[in-house]
Amino acid sequence: MTVPAEGMSRRRGGRPARLNREVVLRAAMALADEGGLPAMTMHAIGQRLGVEAMSLYRHVRNKDDILDGLADLVYGEIDLPDADADWRTAMRRRAESTRGVLARHPWAVDLMESRASPGPANLRHHDAMLGALRRAGFSSTMATHAYNLLDSYIYGFALQARSIPVATPEALAEVGEILIGQLPGDEYPNLKAVGIELMASGFDYGTEFAFGLDLILDALDRLPRS
Repeated sequence: MTVPAEGMSRRRGGRPARLNREVVLRAAMALADEGGLPAMTMHAIGQRLGVEAMSLYRHVRNKDDILDGLADLVYGEIDLPDADADWRTAMRRRAESTRGVLARHPWAVDLMESRASPGPANLRHHDAMLGALRRAGFSSTMATHAYNLLDSYIYGFALQARSIPVATPEALAEVGEILIGQLPGDEYPNLKAVGIELMASGFDYGTEFAFGLDLILDALDRLPRS
C-alpha cells in the first residue's frame, strides 16, 4: 500500500487528495532526503503520492522543473540576512543556516548554483545577500567577490562533510586507530603523529566550519570595498 506524502490528506474512499505543485515537490524532497537525487524518479514520486506518474505532469513539466523547484524549496529554508544586522553578523547567520539546511538535505549542494531557471526563494536569497553587502559599502564587484568566496567555502565544506568518514569525535575514535594502523611503518610520520594527537584531543571536525568562516570574514573586513 502506498503511503501518501507528509501533509497530504486522503479523500473519502481512500483516494489521494488533489495534487498541486508543492505536494509533488515535497514528495520529491522526501525521496531525495531518503535516497539522494537518484531515488527521486517520476515513478517513485507517483508511488509515494498514490497516483500514476503521468498525472504528475499536470503540475511539473519535467525532471528539470522538479530540480528547479527543489532548489527553491531549499533556498526557502535558509534564513535571509537581517536588514538591521551588520554585514558580518548577517553573513555568519546565513552561512550557519545554509550549513544546517545542507546537513538536512545533503543532496542539495549539487543544485544550489546550478539552476538556469531560479525560483522566487532563490532570487530573494541572492538579492538579500547582495543587499546586505552593498549596504555595508561593498561595491558590486567586491560584493560579488565576497559572495562567491563565502559560497565556495560553505558548499565545499558541505561536500566534504557529506563523505568524510571522521566527521565527529565518535567517528574519529572509531575509525582513526584503524586508519592509522594501516599506514606502512614510519613512511608517513607526520600523518600518523597528527592523527594520534587529534584522537587524543577529541577533535571535532564540525568546529572547523566556524574557524574557517572567521578567517574569511576577517579577510573580507580588511579588504577595500570599492
